[in-house]
Amino acid sequence: MYFIYVLYSKVANRFYTGYTKNIDKRLKHHNLGLNRWSRRGIPWELVYSEDYKTKKEALRRERFLKTGKGREELSARIAKVVTARV
Repeated sequence: MYFIYVLYSKVANRFYTGYTKNIDKRLKHHNLGLNRWSRRGIPWELVYSEDYKTKKEALRRERFLKTGKGREELSARIAKVVTARV
């Protein structure tokens, strides 16, 4: 099983989208500063994820979410998740 995930940093006020096989391990990786791009945003918080059976599906979805239409869709989904948490 593969996942696409979205992290949010209050410090940097930024989102980070990626894919992984293990979300918990990947989140720790980001929060330990082992990823150069996300190092400045520590701490990161998982705000959204989706699961896929294959790496190919997860990569396709990640690429889409990094496009203009994908970002719009993702913003709407994240807003729903954040609203549901409150």
